Amino acid sequence: MSKQLKLKIVTPERLVLEEMVSQVTLPTTEGEITVLPDHIPLIAGLASGDVVAFSNNEPVPMAVVGGFVEVKKSENGLTEVAVLADFAEHVSELSDAAIEKAKARAEELKKQMENKDHVDFEHFEAELERSLTRVKIADKWRTKKYRK
Repeated sequence: MSKQLKLKIVTPERLVLEEMVSQVTLPTTEGEITVLPDHIPLIAGLASGDVVAFSNNEPVPMAVVGGFVEVKKSENGLTEVAVLADFAEHVSELSDAAIEKAKARAEELKKQMENKDHVDFEHFEAELERSLTRVKIADKWRTKKYRK
């Protein structure tokens, strides 16, 4: 059996994923990185995009928005990757209905932005980024095979 690393993806609301994987690719603010077993320790900011873990040679794609990733060695020498995301969900959770809802929400938020007197810009930006990321990642993985 090949070496593995422990991946944990957490949001403020829930534990999204916790399992042993062979590698994980993440969108950081400095660019995309792939973490393999025995990776050097690091901490990086997360950008919006898809986190793709590989378990038994099958991709496990997740949409993420914001947060941090920490790579470290555990006491027993296992590489651990902790993703602390503002938002994360498995691509299989992104149903067509959820995508249409996200698109509609993005359009609604864009219209609200026109009334600059009543807009909470931080909230608007976070919601818009979440909606657009959902749409982008769902479109990217729509025709690809992945583990659900």
